[in-house]
Amino acid sequence: MSSRRMTIATGSLLTASFSAVMIFSFSAGADDEGPMSGKGGKAVDKAPAGVELTTLLPEKIEVDNSSQETAITATVKNGGTKDSGEIRLLVVGFDGLSVKGVEGCAEIAEKDLPEGSNSGFACAIDNLAAGKSKSYAVDATFDLKKEGKICLPVQDADGTKTFWQQGPVPFGANNPSPNAPATPLLLGTDNSPVTPGSDKAGGNKSGGKELPKTGPADRILPLGAVGAALISAGAAGLWWTQRRPQRSGS
Repeated sequence: MSSRRMTIATGSLLTASFSAVMIFSFSAGADDEGPMSGKGGKAVDKAPAGVELTTLLPEKIEVDNSSQETAITATVKNGGTKDSGEIRLLVVGFDGLSVKGVEGCAEIAEKDLPEGSNSGFACAIDNLAAGKSKSYAVDATFDLKKEGKICLPVQDADGTKTFWQQGPVPFGANNPSPNAPATPLLLGTDNSPVTPGSDKAGGNKSGGKELPKTGPADRILPLGAVGAALISAGAAGLWWTQRRPQRSGS
């Protein structure tokens, strides 16, 4: 009888231990995804009354060191009390970060990309209800020999107004691990290239218009006409998004 009790007790203990391992593993996996953040975001043009549009990016992503592939979730949110009506979210890559695809979105033609960027997609949204959000799966690559940035402008349907812009905000690591399977990158961190002495690709190498960084010290200048230039050194870039670019097919 005591042997039977011992067998039952041992079985219960193993079951409990297995459950604990499963719970711990699931929690660890969930923690790896990390929280979302609006870091680097700023309101630009005034949104319709009762509409409050913002965006979110993951605070941490991981780049496969062999393929350079990474996955990013881009979220647009209406924190207001009224529906947004037709809007669009742009997902734009800079420097070492190239956007290869955004689920349900159309690629922006090369001629309509801001100078300094390398890729972008436009996501048409018929309406975003008050208090609701919409997330998009972004496939990208990240060249760890360079810095890399992403930008999320939220505009009206035809791109004449930009209600919110997050970025261009960098993802990066201070101590990349080229020999590991993947390198974790943090939002808002300039990347230190893996190869010592390699050129960093930060900034706009073409000397043309670029989307501004939208930190608290930066200015945002509405673009009134094509061909406007930066007004002074250190001023934020002009809003390429307000030059009424041709809309990508939605």
